[in-house]
Amino acid sequence: MNDPIGDMLTRIRNAQMRGKSTVITPASKLRAHVLDVLAEEGYIRGYESKSDRAGHPTLEISLKYYEGVPVIREVKRVSKPGRRVYLGVGDLPSVRQGLGVSIVSTSRGVMSDANARNANVGGEVLCTVF
Repeated sequence: MNDPIGDMLTRIRNAQMRGKSTVITPASKLRAHVLDVLAEEGYIRGYESKSDRAGHPTLEISLKYYEGVPVIREVKRVSKPGRRVYLGVGDLPSVRQGLGVSIVSTSRGVMSDANARNANVGGEVLCTVF
């Protein structure tokens, strides 16, 4: 797999289109940190570390709905393996006039764009969520 974050976001998008309550993705530290930001911002209920039948670590993500409609309306991968996008603190994008969130990988860890601005750090923009 070349793009693990893109794969996880696609699994979330597909599960929400089907109305699933949970989705399973292979585990990694970066995926867990991205899910921490999504849970902190209120886009998912949470996630749990588990393992599959073969013993490989997985993450079970609990998706969030409001009146039957997914809370995550749109999720886009910004920085891809073929084209990385690094931005300074002054250039971090505001998603839908601040209603959405950009997830940024900084030298101080993975955080939302608002937290990155408060910490005065830039980094790689992983994805945007609305």
